[in-house]
Amino acid sequence: MSIEQVVSHQPIVQTDRLTLRPLQQADLGLIEHYASDDRVARMTPAIPHPLPPGMMEAFVSRAMQMERDEDVWAMDGTVQGGPDLMGLISLHRMDREQSEISYWVAPAFWNTGLASDAVAALVEANPMINVTMFASVFQDNPASARVLTNCGFKYIGDAETFCVARNAPVPTWTYLRKLG
Repeated sequence: MSIEQVVSHQPIVQTDRLTLRPLQQADLGLIEHYASDDRVARMTPAIPHPLPPGMMEAFVSRAMQMERDEDVWAMDGTVQGGPDLMGLISLHRMDREQSEISYWVAPAFWNTGLASDAVAALVEANPMINVTMFASVFQDNPASARVLTNCGFKYIGDAETFCVARNAPVPTWTYLRKLG
């Protein structure tokens, strides 16, 4: 794995299988296409379904700003001849050298180990120099829970989070990973 710093002060994380790179304007079409899939939206707290016009354009614009509280990476598979966007992974800055990791993968790439590879690479790179990373997943998404436990995250409790696509609170499992 290698890490390369880019102009936006967000590193590129390179593995044998994929590149985690900052978003670019050219990603907008695929992000909008994948995020508008109900199967993706229902497994995230913040993506509504149906997707309102302009929402993903605003998201990409925020992700590309120098001043932001969340770094978002595209899961880019071109290193192995794959598509240039297969999902997204992000770190949301918190206080006390902590962040929250979140991710989604386009349905065409489910059950391929892509999310596990992306989470493991981001944890290993630790670009925000965190002491702790947190994550939560909906309890009806055990595949995402396995991604976290396979990457060394430990279960710390149950909670619930409002899901915009479902228009309802959804039970979650919360995890943490101590670093360094």
